[in-house]
Amino acid sequence: MNNSFRFFENKDCRFYPCHEGMEEINCLFCYCPFFFLRDCPGTPRITEKDGKKIRVCTDCAFPHRPENYPEMIRLLKDAMKNEG
Repeated sequence: MNNSFRFFENKDCRFYPCHEGMEEINCLFCYCPFFFLRDCPGTPRITEKDGKKIRVCTDCAFPHRPENYPEMIRLLKDAMKNEG
């Protein structure tokens, strides 16, 4: 896939590849904007540390899959509507 407004892959990043086993990684959402939402579209694991529940997104690649761009934008728009 070519770099565009829907997809950007930064193979020069020192953390690339952040998710093993993916042929293409969309770096537009390098840090998932849904991390702080109660219900995210991805597959985070919940673990406990020092009595606190922590969301671990290491194995989640939802925001990095190129085909999920339209869903990411839709969810971001919905989140913005709910904020205001």
